[in-house]
Amino acid sequence: MARLPDGVLMQRAAAGLARRCTELLRGRGGVYGCEVVLLVGAGNNGGDALFAGAALARRGARVDAITVRGGHAGGLAALRAAGGHVHAAGYGEDNRRIASADLIVDGLVGIGGSGGLRVEAAALAQATALARAAGAIVVAVDVPSGGDAETGAVPGDAVSADVTVTFGCFKPGLLVGEGARHAGLVEVVDIGLELPPPTITVVTLEEVALRWPRPGPADDKYTRGVVGIAAGSTAYPGAAVLAVGGALAGPAGLVRYAGPVADAVRARYPEAVCAERVGDAGRVQAWVVGSGLGTGADAMQVVHDILATDLPVLLDADAITLVADHPEWLRDRGAATLLTPHDREFARLAGEIGDDRIDAARRAADEFEVTILLKGDRTIVAAPGSVHVNPAGTPALATAGSGDVLAGLAGSLLAAGLPGHTAGASAAFVHGLAGRYAAEDGPVTASVVVAALREAVGTVLDA
Repeated sequence: MARLPDGVLMQRAAAGLARRCTELLRGRGGVYGCEVVLLVGAGNNGGDALFAGAALARRGARVDAITVRGGHAGGLAALRAAGGHVHAAGYGEDNRRIASADLIVDGLVGIGGSGGLRVEAAALAQATALARAAGAIVVAVDVPSGGDAETGAVPGDAVSADVTVTFGCFKPGLLVGEGARHAGLVEVVDIGLELPPPTITVVTLEEVALRWPRPGPADDKYTRGVVGIAAGSTAYPGAAVLAVGGALAGPAGLVRYAGPVADAVRARYPEAVCAERVGDAGRVQAWVVGSGLGTGADAMQVVHDILATDLPVLLDADAITLVADHPEWLRDRGAATLLTPHDREFARLAGEIGDDRIDAARRAADEFEVTILLKGDRTIVAAPGSVHVNPAGTPALATAGSGDVLAGLAGSLLAAGLPGHTAGASAAFVHGLAGRYAAEDGPVTASVVVAALREAVGTVLDA
């Protein structure tokens, strides 16, 4: 920023913001004649909004800026010169202007904001929520005001946007937690910043397709990878069936099941090779253990014995509860270890997550020297030295057995040779796609997700 003339970055940001606003207004018949309201704070985000508003005013929109604690002097002058109107918050017409707007641009608070909105800004956010519910389009500048750009925490009133136009790179708070839900569709505008290497990577279809194992002409079922599934119990036979279903959708060439519900697995998936005990399962290249396993002495022995091998291991559900009492089982391992907890399972292992999900996952990965796949609608995959965030999730996957399917799929990728963080990130992405495809046809159950995995994997293979 110091190397560029003053105002260059703001002009670039404003141009990208104005372009996106113009695209959105095409659905309202175009910019000309539309009513646009800018919510303007004293920082650079407010300046971006003002310069973008001036561009819209020059194209025939009525543009009103409502300012909180002043605004960027150059931006205010540009808006007035273009025919726009400037009002201080509380001037009496705030709510009426916001309620009648076709487009509202949120430039109240930028990436330095924390601790929630102050009273005047909170009132504007509340009025914006009502207008959005009535059909107004809301665009946030860089981050929605009221959300923490670093963590995604939203401690109070905040703007919920349809689109967030962010500059240079994603901010963590746009990817996870409540911040992601307030951000809507996020578009990154390149404004010419020279950035350091990223500390967080967003999983993309292209990345997953590049790393997804594909069989070659010389492969057989063994060279493609053999995954072992130690899951299920007489109380929860479905967990084993679902985990096997997830594994069969992955790239491994053979799935071996070991556990007390072999008959149920065999009846649903005759292609799986079944045994009653882990010791009788045969050779595998990776294990999936824990889904519906229980937490008794027998289950503990199974988890201990599998972790004592030199094979990659995925721990899910009950296995995570068991290792929470024996963290040394994790630290002593030399092979890849991937844990797939939901929030309560994570808390048993590593303490409460708090507002910063990315930091919590990263700290647990470093502490136990494992890969942590922290489940949620924006799944986080953290390993020592890397963090991936999966944008493909959906709340529709919050259904019983969905995690069992994910565990089987990720285990199949481990058996096919992917490292833990790549297997976890790829599985989370494909699982999210499957959940979205499943939701298109009605209510989502885990069995429906298994069926949708075929289409989701096909999308990856075709990419």
